[in-house]
Amino acid sequence: TNFTISSPANAVIGRYNLILQVTSGNKIFSRFLGQFVLLFNPWCPGDAVYMANESERQEYVLNENGIIFVGNAKYMEARGWYYGQFQDQLLNICLTMLDLSLYYRQDAAIDVSRRGDPKYVGRVISSMINGNDNDNGVLLGKWQGSFHSHENPSRWDGSVVILQKWRQDNYKPVQYGQCWVFAGVMCTVLRCLGIPTRLVSNFNSAHDVDRNLSIDKYYDSSGKSLNIGKDSTWDYHVWNESWFIRPDLGASYNGWQVLDATPQEQSR
Repeated sequence: TNFTISSPANAVIGRYNLILQVTSGNKIFSRFLGQFVLLFNPWCPGDAVYMANESERQEYVLNENGIIFVGNAKYMEARGWYYGQFQDQLLNICLTMLDLSLYYRQDAAIDVSRRGDPKYVGRVISSMINGNDNDNGVLLGKWQGSFHSHENPSRWDGSVVILQKWRQDNYKPVQYGQCWVFAGVMCTVLRCLGIPTRLVSNFNSAHDVDRNLSIDKYYDSSGKSLNIGKDSTWDYHVWNESWFIRPDLGASYNGWQVLDATPQEQSR
């Protein structure tokens, strides 16, 4: 006899045990058949991450190589990046990342029950890519000073070696990352889990710390600049966008969703 098992399009992703249970009269026989992993499925029309265009699925889910734009508005530089989301052990590392998060540690049952929602999974992963929350995150950021005792962020050219080092060091944050490194690793993890993801580079990138939607500079009466206020404009910034629907906000918000793993401020 052949059996076909179909999972719901909104099923929780992760590792599953498959057990066959046969009831005959008052006797019950159980047999462990093995394990499988369930992921988000951009090919499935009922999935929240469904992407109708096959060439876009090839680019934003299956492509293991990409280009990240860095530099400044007058001298943009294209850096090659190896995402490597299908390399050996990467899936195990990405699934373990979910189980190391503060969300899982605070309430494992609620956390796992929400893993069918790409909004939630994206939020957890964005906090786990950086180590700012004492949550065994993947990378520590560093923007000034010497890098001589650890890896200079500009030396990285792919995610696989970073994620493997993180696992080999018993999930201690790898040193060091900057925005394009956080974004590159985040893209690897989300594509590995089946969520279509891309990188976005923004030049002359405003960083509004006090959340008043303006970049404020202060001067005294003689025109001298005052060193108050923490707003700034960066040469560039790199973040991610992932593709999924937003039933919580309405259909007009379906499509590319912004996720930023660079730890400018604490998560949440």
